[in-house]
Formats: sequence, C-alpha cells, structure tokens
Amino acid sequence: MVAKISSGSSLYSALAYNQHKMKAGVAKVLFTSNMVEPMNGKFSIGICTQSFEPYLLANNRTENPVIHISLNPDPKDKLNDEQFAQIAEEYMQKLGYGNQPFVVYKHEDIDRHHIHIVSVKVDETGKMIRDNFQHRLSMRICRELERKYGLIPADEKQKAAGYSLKAVEPKKGNIKQQIANVVRPVARSWHFQSFNEYKALLAIYNVHVAEVKGEHRGKLYKGLVYAALNNKGDVYGTPIKSSKFGKQTGSDAIQKRIEKSKVAIKTKNLKERPKAIISKTLNTCSNRKDFEKQLLKNQISVLFRENESGRIYGVTFIDHRQKFVFNGSRLGKDFSANVFHEKFNGNEPHAKQEKAPEFVPPQSTFTPDSTLENLVGLLAVDNRGENPEEEEFIRRIKRKKRRKRKQ
Repeated sequence: MVAKISSGSSLYSALAYNQHKMKAGVAKVLFTSNMVEPMNGKFSIGICTQSFEPYLLANNRTENPVIHISLNPDPKDKLNDEQFAQIAEEYMQKLGYGNQPFVVYKHEDIDRHHIHIVSVKVDETGKMIRDNFQHRLSMRICRELERKYGLIPADEKQKAAGYSLKAVEPKKGNIKQQIANVVRPVARSWHFQSFNEYKALLAIYNVHVAEVKGEHRGKLYKGLVYAALNNKGDVYGTPIKSSKFGKQTGSDAIQKRIEKSKVAIKTKNLKERPKAIISKTLNTCSNRKDFEKQLLKNQISVLFRENESGRIYGVTFIDHRQKFVFNGSRLGKDFSANVFHEKFNGNEPHAKQEKAPEFVPPQSTFTPDSTLENLVGLLAVDNRGENPEEEEFIRRIKRKKRRKRKQ
C-alpha cells in the first residue's frame, strides 16, 4: 500500500476535489470521525467545514493546516468498504490524528480503488500536530497494515517510483486520461537521449507522439501532439496537444529532460546493467525469439526496425527497471543494428517489426508462449496507473505553498 500526503492552506480545495468526484458518481463518503453528522446523511462542503472550522480558528497562525492523504492498496487487494474504513481509522490513529475530525472518501474513478482522507493539523486547543518525520512514520504504518490485513507489499521501487505504466486501450474510452497516465510519468522520470527514443518508449504503451511546427502571426512555433494507437499501430482518434497534459510533456520540457538524462545516464552508470545482460543473452540465445524472451525475464524489452527486405537497420532497448531507453549503438559497435542482423538473419521466420506498436501490450489474443504476451506480463505487472487529476491536485497544493513562502 502506498500513501501520499500533502498539506495546504485551503480546506475548501481539499473538500471540493472530493466533492467533485462524488457528484460524478465515482466517489462516496466511507467513514467519518469527530464530524458533524448531517440529518439527511449527505456530507456537503458546508457540513464538513462546520466540523473543521473551530480547529482552524483556534490557531490561525499555522501556515498549512489542512492535510490530504490518499491510501492506495495494490489493485489485486480486493477490499470491501468495511476493511477500507478500518484501515483508514487505524492509519490515522497511528499517524497521530485519531482525535482529529476527519472524513474518508472512497474513490472508484480508476481501476485502482483507493481512499482519500481530509483532516486538519491543529487540535481543539490550537496546538499544532507535529509532522516531523511524518512520511517515514507513514511508510512504517503502511507496512504494519499490509501485514495485518494480508495486503500485497509495496516494494522499495514501488514506494519510490509510484505506479507502473499501463498501456492505452482505446476501446476502454477516456483516452485523454489513459494517455496522461503514460506521458506524465514518462516525461517526469524516464531517461532518454533523443526524441526518437522517447517516441519508441511511448509506442510500447500504445501512445504516439509527433512534433508540429509552423508560423503564427509572424512567429515560429513548435510543439508536440499525442494520440492513442490501436493494435495495428494506427493513430486512433484525434491527436491532443501537449498542453492538455501539462508543461512537462511539451517540446521544451522534453528537450530539457533529454539533456538531464544524458547527465544522469553518465553519472549513474545506467548503461552497465543492460549492457552486461544484453551481451550475455546475445551469446547464449538460440535465436531471435529466445533473445527477446531472455531479455524480458530481466525486465528489458527490445524493438527491432526492419526495411521491406527484412534487414534490421535499427534496434532500441528499454530497461524498465532503471527507466532507461537507448539505441543499441549507444552501447558500442558490438550492439549495432548490423550485429543483430548478422546474428538473426536466416533464423526462423518472424513478423516484420517496422512499426513500434507491434510491441505494445495486446488486448488478449496471443498464445501463452508468445514473446509479445511475455512483454504484456512485464509491462502490466502492476496496473496501478497514476490518476492525472490527483497528481495535478497535489501539484497545485505544492505550488500554492511555494507562492506563500515567497510572499
């Protein structure tokens, strides 16, 4: 289970965010503690505010008195409402908020059902609840609750990196949010040294990205547009401007990410792990299919690009463990396209892979021994996709905090 804690000054914003979800029919009040109980059973923003206001008035000097927490179990943990409520109550008790008023919302807007908790960090006497080492304490509480309720543990990588990416499935609808769940975390935390490497990575997750250039009112401009890809590798639906997903997915931000990636790849020696694995696999594999399977077991996928005659002219590797995308030539001459063509040319027949989308997770039509299905298992091992609205809400709170500090 992963917990996310954010603090802010606006009680209304925290309540309105959850109220919006309730109006959309994808959330509900699951549990309350020390709150005014409405006669009609409906917890409106006004009713909730009545419970929190006395605490906030007791100490109006605290800079960010509102706390907003989300608790996110693994999707495979099938919890009922009673269990969610018990977990929320125990978590707040252990975190030091057991005597505070708080309201617990259950969100069902994405496959990963989770809960949100809104409370205040000032008690009824005006004393602030200390939050020193709060995140460390929260992690320890999550581990305790995992053991008590038999939940799937969140390993260190999950806790540090959030949720795994999930390939876009156009038929499921809500394409904009699905694309956002891919491009935002990729643009924020993956390493790539060129736009083509960035493009190859997104294609694995059924997302297409293209550069657009033009002139408007005498000024040159360039930008990016994103779109979903179907199983045939064709663009599905209308492309969406990068601005719809935030500044971090725009052309300038991606270029900055490329420059930062070059430094990180060098300083963190990210090439060493995949280079050793690919070299060993290349020497031990019996054919191309076996090569791909062995790499996937080590959380590395490979994308070959071929011309019409079947000659391999490019190869891209994706290290999912280190979040690192790179062309084979970056590892040296021994990993160039010519080497792989000579190694696999004349082996057993295989489908041409000119288009990157042929490597994306399919709907469900492959046989158990298919290399592509193994890739599905790798990429979809954890479908806890990030919720763009929640991530944007957290960023908005942090921006407000920074502005207030500057003032």
